[in-house]
Amino acid sequence: MNGVEAVSADTGHAFGRHIHEQFGIGVILRGAQRSSSGRGMVEAQAGDVITVNPGEVHDGLPVGESGRAWRMLYLEPAALAGPMGDLTGGGGAGAELAHPVRRDPAAAAAFRSLFRAVTDPQGGSSEIEGQQSLILLLARLVERRSPGRAPGAVLGIGRVRARIDDDPSAPLSLAELAQIGGVSPFQLIRGFARATGLTPHAYLVQRRLHKARRLIAGGVVLADAAQAAGFADQSHMTRLFVRAYGMSPGRFAAARR
Repeated sequence: MNGVEAVSADTGHAFGRHIHEQFGIGVILRGAQRSSSGRGMVEAQAGDVITVNPGEVHDGLPVGESGRAWRMLYLEPAALAGPMGDLTGGGGAGAELAHPVRRDPAAAAAFRSLFRAVTDPQGGSSEIEGQQSLILLLARLVERRSPGRAPGAVLGIGRVRARIDDDPSAPLSLAELAQIGGVSPFQLIRGFARATGLTPHAYLVQRRLHKARRLIAGGVVLADAAQAAGFADQSHMTRLFVRAYGMSPGRFAAARR
């Protein structure tokens, strides 16, 4: 993902006061850390989301002798201008990450999904997972004005759903789907989930699984079914198939014979 740096660390090092030019978002994996921030002294425990704004002076001290482990993404302001603009109802200028430490399981889950999509070429389940995870994460962390529902948003969500249904194997971006719906990416995610019970990413994965299941039931070999359904490869399909149906594609194919 352009404009994003990923860091994974496990250390007892005490970091002195410093600044970054990027936005920083991370999750403490083990141990605890105490740090100064733009909102005073804070302490983060395992599972907490931690953030820092560009130019914000901060440090980082381990709590206890065992150090702490964390993962962090540093995002260039230009990479966040679009999604922050959507969330704040403006151009994104002046928007900031409001919570230097936050106990928020939903935000932590969105971060883990985003980190996986950024660092593992096979980590995402669809092309839009990383983009969607970024917006869902920022929605938990950015101070924003609550946007009203855009005119025609319901019809727009229907067009997006029809586009996915028409060819779920096609590589689709969140920006492309938002354009089809005539809404912002944030409005698309919220509106789509409200209408279908699933985010666009989750819905796309389900439609790909349905297509793969039909192909396998029709006798198509697993590798060909994975490619035709839009998965990166057979192992990618298998991982998601087992998660959804409780059995491997091979076992499903054998049961259909």
